[in-house]
Parts: sequence; structure tokens; C-alpha cells
Amino acid sequence: MTHVGIIGAGHIGSAVARGLVAQGHQVAISNSRGPETLTDLVAELGENARAMTAKDAATFGEWVVVTVPLKAIDELPVEELAGKIVVDTNNYYWERDGHIAELDEKKTTTSRMLQERLPQSTVVKGFNHIPAADITTDGAPVGTPGRRALATSSDSADAVTFITKLYDDFGFDTVNVGGLDESWRVERDQPAYVVRQTADELRENLARAER
Repeated sequence: MTHVGIIGAGHIGSAVARGLVAQGHQVAISNSRGPETLTDLVAELGENARAMTAKDAATFGEWVVVTVPLKAIDELPVEELAGKIVVDTNNYYWERDGHIAELDEKKTTTSRMLQERLPQSTVVKGFNHIPAADITTDGAPVGTPGRRALATSSDSADAVTFITKLYDDFGFDTVNVGGLDESWRVERDQPAYVVRQTADELRENLARAER
């Protein structure tokens, strides 16, 4: 089992942490308020979890989940994430993040923005279009009829292979959207966003996406 860093301890970060510790991974989780504010969560997660600063969690992880508001990505540690796969759960909510012209004008994607922030890391989209509560409750063994599928996007084939295994561990099929510039197809207000769908249904929804 691996050491995993999680930067962001909100609903998605906490749910992913619960799934990972249940699988036997060692998890270091962080937030913007400091490790001392995560005492209750770490106690719930058990002996496979610990609270750290964002930099320490990034250093601890063999791979890292970044699940912070888009407006906070400029605060992410860069050097500590270099050379690592970074799973990006983010979506753009202008009501939370403020208007970002390049996103409003459809000139980039949130994952491309993160990749530009972390040029020596390998960004892969993950867990961004599923409600947090479903991450640990809606998975099913491979081959189960109606098994839920989740989308991913990356410029790296190795990262897609990595998250395909990760999704499978959580009980989900994988549909590859393509490179990071195509990741808009599974973000907010698109047909594939936060609906339960099989792999075939997800592919149909991705094809229906309009920018």
C-alpha cells in the first residue's frame, strides 16, 4: 500500500481519505487552517491517517490528491509535488472563486490551470463529478451490472492507467475524456456532471457536452 497526501479536507478530500484508509493506504491530510483543526477527522479515520501541513502532506505522498477551491491553487506547494501524480478534483464555481476570464471565455480548463501551476507534476482529473457521499457508498465490484463510471482526463497515459486502477479500487469503471484541454466535458453544467451513469451512459453524456 502507498503513502498518499491529501491537500484539502472538505467533503471530497475527507471522503477520498475514508476510502483510502479502508483500503490500507497511509494518508496524510491537510487543510488551510492547520493540522490542529483536523483532530476529529484523523481520529475518525484511524491509525492509517495523520494531519500535516500542505507542504508536509505533499512531501509525504507518493501521489497526492489536490481538492482545494480553484482560487487557492496558487498557494499549493510546487517543489514538494514535483515528479508526482496529482489527482485534481476541482471544478470552477465563479460564485466561490470569483470570475476568471480565461474560464469564462472557455480558453482553458481548471485542470490545465493546475498543470500550469505544477509544471513538474502530472495532473489527472478525478472524483470531480460525483457527490462526496457517493465516493465510499456507490462503488461495486467489476462486472456488476449497472456499475457506476467516472471520467478522467490527463495528458499522461500513465496517469490515466493509475487512476483507472484507483477508480476500480473504489468500485467504479473509468472513461477517459482525453487530454486536460478536454476536461471541461465533465465539469459543472455539463450532462455528465454529478449524475449516476454507467460507462456507456457517461460516453453518451460526454459526447453531448457543449462548450
